[in-house]
Amino acid sequence: MAEVPAGYKQIPEEDQKKAEVFFERARTVADTGNYEYAIEMYLQGLNYDPESVKTHITVREMGLIRKSRGGKPLGMFDKPKMTKGDEKKNMLAYEKMAAYDPGNMEHMKSFMLGALKAGCYDTVLWIGGILFNANLQLKKPSFETFKVLKDTFCAVHRYREASDVMTHMQRMKPADMDLSHEAKNLAANMAMKDGGYGSGGSFRDSVRDKDTQEKLMRQDMDVRSEDQSARLVREMEEDYAKDPADIARFNRLIESLKKTEMLEYENRAIELLEQRFRDTKAYKFKKSINEITLSQLSRQERSLREEATKNPKDMDLRKDYAAFLRDKFERELEIYKETVANYPTDSTARYEMGVRMYKLKRFDEAIPVFQQVRMDPKYRMTVTILLGRAFLEAGFVDEAVDTLQEAIAGYNVRGDEKSIEIYYYCAMALEQKGDVAAAVKMYSQVAQWNFNYRDVQQRIKRLRGQAPGQQNPPAELSPTT
Repeated sequence: MAEVPAGYKQIPEEDQKKAEVFFERARTVADTGNYEYAIEMYLQGLNYDPESVKTHITVREMGLIRKSRGGKPLGMFDKPKMTKGDEKKNMLAYEKMAAYDPGNMEHMKSFMLGALKAGCYDTVLWIGGILFNANLQLKKPSFETFKVLKDTFCAVHRYREASDVMTHMQRMKPADMDLSHEAKNLAANMAMKDGGYGSGGSFRDSVRDKDTQEKLMRQDMDVRSEDQSARLVREMEEDYAKDPADIARFNRLIESLKKTEMLEYENRAIELLEQRFRDTKAYKFKKSINEITLSQLSRQERSLREEATKNPKDMDLRKDYAAFLRDKFERELEIYKETVANYPTDSTARYEMGVRMYKLKRFDEAIPVFQQVRMDPKYRMTVTILLGRAFLEAGFVDEAVDTLQEAIAGYNVRGDEKSIEIYYYCAMALEQKGDVAAAVKMYSQVAQWNFNYRDVQQRIKRLRGQAPGQQNPPAELSPTT
């Protein structure tokens, strides 16, 4: 079992179960749109299980939605008071302030340092990642914030993350020899930790019971024989039979059935989940059924795509694949719509819903969905590009240009895959608008970064061959992907 840094606080299983009671109530409250009360309920649950990262994510998502609807930060007299010696309570106080003002980087920093003092190291890594990305998005990132992040990651022995931060610190101060020396030490620590605890994974997982760890490792193997899968399922079935009311046993059985990726076992999982859904009316069980369906659809798509690729001249096969793909997108869209209806704060489901609308060429429906998802920092840049492309496909050329130019202004890196993509589609929008000179300039920048990117060479040649003042023909949009 991997060594855990000193100070980490393992949360007893009984406390995790107590927390889940509050989390379930909070989800019910959130569905009514009362986000402030829901945040309070989640924080009460986090008092029992402060290392529930998925709950921290939900609290932040609700804070972002609340802010988008005009919610204000906590006033001076509303802010929770700090309690000397109670690090967990202080961490949750900082989290509440961060939820009410999700863009405030000082609150993020206080939340992260509070989690460090409270021994909640998984929480440290999560909010640290949010703070790191927020700092990168600034026109002038804060060197001091990077330093705090680097020191914090080192404190929990996550040297790979610390080294990533150090890279940006060195770019800001390339002549600083002390930074260069520290970077070498970080690289050495990272090398020693790679392959073990320090290379990733959650702290909570690293201290679980050894037997459970071995079973989970078998579940996560990329290559599984039927005998291994059957043995694991049998073990989980026997464990579940001892106490069918134990939700932890139930979840382990479902996961073992799902991991087999075999229809027989997946149907058994669906049967169990449907029964649990009928008994409890809790949507999370229906959501698990949908996840199995999504997995099955992906396997079918993979199989058909491979067959079509092997037989490129078989037109019937290509038509069958195209028809299946459309049916797949339609089915997935219904699933994600249902998920969003039951979990309005699930930005991942909302993002996937928008992507399916885009792939089905339902651009007018996709646009407002992408506008909502763009409020989530996790998806902001990716969704901004999709939003610009959706505007373009829907015929709103000016809006496409504005959106994609906003993406360019907000993305500091130049020459990577994402910046190339933004420039390419912004050039396409400018081409559609008839601004040939600006379009050529952007296509040229794409070619300088990646000469073989899509059809950029042909576009530049065609536009440069166009007579001055000649009306530009509509650009042919690339197929949706």
